[in-house]
Amino acid sequence: MELIYAALLLHKAGNQVNEESLKKVLEAAGAKADETKIKALVAALDGIDIEQAIKEAAVVSAAPAAESGAGEAAAAEEKKEEKKEADEGQAAAGLGALFG
Repeated sequence: MELIYAALLLHKAGNQVNEESLKKVLEAAGAKADETKIKALVAALDGIDIEQAIKEAAVVSAAPAAESGAGEAAAAEEKKEEKKEADEGQAAAGLGALFG
């Protein structure tokens, strides 16, 4: 995870995301720099528009949260309706008892 943060920090600062710069950022932060993982990340980011990837990730992560909130609201509304119907049924049964 440190590698991703380092890459994002370098990108945000306007610096090139390469093996040397990633290693320097990790070492400055006191994290261990694994050469293999650094090379893999640099290779994976080759040709990727980081700004576009960030925008797409923000949209994707916001969508499930919105859906779950809507689902919870619908479930709460359904419970309220069920309770209201149950209360009405009990009231009707009570009135029936009065007139026997």
